[in-house]
Amino acid sequence: MEIRAGVRGDVEQIAALHAESWRTAYTGIMPSDFLAGPLFEDRLALWQGRMLEPQPTAGLFVAVSGGEMDGFAYLVPRPDGRILLDNLHARPGRTGSGIGGRLLRHALAWAATEHPGRDVCLEVLRANTRAIAFYERHGALRTDERVCLFEQGFELPEFEYTWAAGQLGVSAPR
Repeated sequence: MEIRAGVRGDVEQIAALHAESWRTAYTGIMPSDFLAGPLFEDRLALWQGRMLEPQPTAGLFVAVSGGEMDGFAYLVPRPDGRILLDNLHARPGRTGSGIGGRLLRHALAWAATEHPGRDVCLEVLRANTRAIAFYERHGALRTDERVCLFEQGFELPEFEYTWAAGQLGVSAPR
């Protein structure tokens, strides 16, 4: 498996993987009518926007093997000075195979190099216990709890997790 920077030509594959990941991971968590709706089109619009006007300080990484995208990670600086790990997805059916861990280590190393001295944080839905266990196994600490308001008209409780800047090079197990 190769991890490389994402490019404009990856947009459709990223959007498809993103939608498939949400439909798999969020069944029973997000409203079923939302998951059954035009999720691919929603994610495609998001990724087209991100790639047409990329933030020069953001990082997009894709994991590829055999010409197929196995996962991706996206990080972006926040106004509060931290780096937000906004997306980390492994292809459904391939979770538990090490893709997420490799992408996470790559993302944290990138953040430490490109944005030294800055913490990395993420938001995870409280009901997504598998993801929570993954992040905790990889050294993230819960730092907040709130309600996420989705523009599609629903809200769900979420946790914030953080890796402190000083642990970015050493937090993720192999």
